[in-house]
Amino acid sequence: MNGDTLYSIGELARRTGLPVRTIRFYSDIGVVPPTDRTSAGYRLYDIDALARLDLVRTLRDLGIDLATARRVLDHEVTVAEVATAHADALDAQIRTLRVHRAVLRAVASRGSSPKELELMHKLAQLSAEERRRIIDDFVTEAFGGLDANPELVDLVRMATPDLPEDPSPAQVDAWVELVELCRDPDFRAAVRRMAEYQARERARDPEPGSRLHHELVNVVVAKVRAAIEDAVDPLSAQAGPILDSIVDDFATDFGRTPDADFRRWMIERFEVAADPRVDRYWRLLATINSSPVQPELAPVFGWLITALRS
Repeated sequence: MNGDTLYSIGELARRTGLPVRTIRFYSDIGVVPPTDRTSAGYRLYDIDALARLDLVRTLRDLGIDLATARRVLDHEVTVAEVATAHADALDAQIRTLRVHRAVLRAVASRGSSPKELELMHKLAQLSAEERRRIIDDFVTEAFGGLDANPELVDLVRMATPDLPEDPSPAQVDAWVELVELCRDPDFRAAVRRMAEYQARERARDPEPGSRLHHELVNVVVAKVRAAIEDAVDPLSAQAGPILDSIVDDFATDFGRTPDADFRRWMIERFEVAADPRVDRYWRLLATINSSPVQPELAPVFGWLITALRS
């Protein structure tokens, strides 16, 4: 193109592929003003106008609004600044779309009702801070005002569900179920009873040491699971030596005598902790956070309590 040549709207339309009415609109609002006019009043444009038109078309194709495109053309902002801001906005839109997709797939797989769909959509769109607040409210109601095990309280409080930017339907399902569980008054009351039991235990034993007993729990769980896998009936004589070994492990760790009173104490301790919903709580968290999901503890607790009672 010759830099001194002027072109009509029709010629610009043929060169750019844009409709004449679109170019006329851009011209009317001042985004691509005419360079001159013919004696009959028809608009004419030079090569700079064509360059502006090409840039406007590119920006609009990328989803940038006309007001922002005009600011770029008028050198109020740079293309790089606009590109950065728009890319950030697209990232947010993509995250939202991914959540929408996961919600829809979860709804399709479980055959949810319209009410469940609305609930899943609202919960899945909560921010990380809002998700943390749900857990904080649950922990405060369950453990607030009690001298429960601080290690356990910190563990529960720090275990915040971290829904990924591109969640799977299973993670959306787990998140919805976790929120419903944390808001369930009966579950909150059950966890509160566990906290009250811990507080009583700490009052009885002011020097509790490491009362999470990770190593002890792991050893006991391994022994009971092995018994279950070997189909050992907790009421059978074969269960006796296994149970004696577990009781001895506990008595040693707690500095107690493994007598009948101690076994009754163990029954109470495991019955308080045996609510399967607590187990479910940790499994849901693991699913949401893409952490390893541990085997269920409910069968372990059930076997051990039955054996102790016999």
